[in-house]
Amino acid sequence: IPDNIENLTREYSKTPFVPEDKKKISEICEEILNIQSYGLAKRLLHTNINKTIIGISGGLDSALAFLVIIKAYEVLIAITMPGFGTTSRTHKNSIKLINEYGATFREINITKSSLQHFEDIGHDKKMKDITYENAQARERTKILMDIANEENGIVVGTGDLSELALGWCTY
Repeated sequence: IPDNIENLTREYSKTPFVPEDKKKISEICEEILNIQSYGLAKRLLHTNINKTIIGISGGLDSALAFLVIIKAYEVLIAITMPGFGTTSRTHKNSIKLINEYGATFREINITKSSLQHFEDIGHDKKMKDITYENAQARERTKILMDIANEENGIVVGTGDLSELALGWCTY
């Protein structure tokens, strides 16, 4: 680290790639949605898959991925998988989004299976560590993959470019 690091006076925008003009932001967002939707539609056509499966958490990532699917291809199964960390607000958001667009809705509660997993591996369910946090994510991914196999579909995940650059992705 340079000795004069505390003497930096240049200010940087917190959002350097986001234009200040609201109309321009809207145009860019629409273009991004179109690019993602086209890419997904092309992938579905190439693989001859006729169904998409997505886990809807009620958060921003899954909502955006859901909208990409809707724009690209309307046959989708949207699954909420509430567990011991799910809030009523995000659960309600999930259901509202799915119903608003008329997607096939399924709900699978993962509380019992996650607690069973803790018992299987000897993990204290009161220990709120990384094992506790990630157990629900792994359970959800397993369910999505199983349903995709049953439905001859493809799981659409919610990972970002930084994850892809590292070679892994959140589903």
